[in-house]
Amino acid sequence: MISEQPIRLAEMSTTSEPYQFGTLTHLTPELERTISAFLETCPGFHYFQSPRFFSVCYSSKTLTPCYIIARQQLAIVGVLLYVKQVQITLPVASFLSSRTLILGGPVVHNNLPAIVDGLLHFYQNNCPATLYTQVRNLSDTSAYKDEFIRYGFAYDDHLTILIDLTRSETELWQDVSTKRRNQIRRAEKEGCIAEKQDSLPALRASYSILEEVYQRARLPLPDVGHFESLYQQADDHSGLRLFTVSWQGEIIACMFCLAHGNVLFDYYAGAYSRHYKKYPNDLLPWWVLRWAKENDFVRFDFGGAGKPGIPYGVRDYKKQFGGELVSYGRYERAHYPHTFSVIRNAFTLWQRFTR
Repeated sequence: MISEQPIRLAEMSTTSEPYQFGTLTHLTPELERTISAFLETCPGFHYFQSPRFFSVCYSSKTLTPCYIIARQQLAIVGVLLYVKQVQITLPVASFLSSRTLILGGPVVHNNLPAIVDGLLHFYQNNCPATLYTQVRNLSDTSAYKDEFIRYGFAYDDHLTILIDLTRSETELWQDVSTKRRNQIRRAEKEGCIAEKQDSLPALRASYSILEEVYQRARLPLPDVGHFESLYQQADDHSGLRLFTVSWQGEIIACMFCLAHGNVLFDYYAGAYSRHYKKYPNDLLPWWVLRWAKENDFVRFDFGGAGKPGIPYGVRDYKKQFGGELVSYGRYERAHYPHTFSVIRNAFTLWQRFTR
């Protein structure tokens, strides 16, 4: 149960408009409805700035969410949901493994730079003690890029792949590379079955796949409770959608997607390496695209595709399913630059020598 706490407002003098900014660390049902209603007036994908995602993070042992709310004459005109994440909960190690993530935000009325400026000013004065803050953009932020730079954030190009689902299935299929089309057919001949899942046992079986994939890549993975919370918070309009490929009754590949409005977002995915020759990683994305189109989604966000000009196998794989490469980029600010640099370099070396 999320306890009630009144929103704290503080007058700001950094803008010419009478905006008010305050933090919100707990949600009431009324505030959930108010924030959701505001987000519905803003174009784009807002699941990661939504009260549902706040609630998912609130229930986690390693994630601590907090809203910064901008108001004008009592009406919400902007939100910034940030999440403090720690990989290790032990003293000292907790700080050294910490970061703050801002996913798909901020979300402001008409993308007004003045509101973004106020949100970032408030964040600068109230942000949690972590090594760094990373903002992962899900839309074009050029309207207020200068505000981020002004507050010490460095911008870095980062690609994603967007697939237009308003096109016909025939057109989508034509955009899939010949190699992938052949392997989709081979997966079906092997007896692989793709389907949407709606049960906790299927979720836990799929999570075991992610554990293998991320352990092999030496990358951090949220605990299973994070995905169970996503499942529990989902409804017919938004939240987790789980897709799998099964062979002889065993789930051998999975794709965790997040739905919001008419956009479906690829969140986590993977397959057991011992079953690669059955081509589940070819069948599953195509099946998900078809499902999304049939269920009235207009865009599939295939997620991260690395940095422009730098070879990246994941990007090469995803591009074989069609779509448009766009660079919404990321913003990043190190709060303790020397320590952050040491930790990042040490982690890169550890990845390299343990693979």
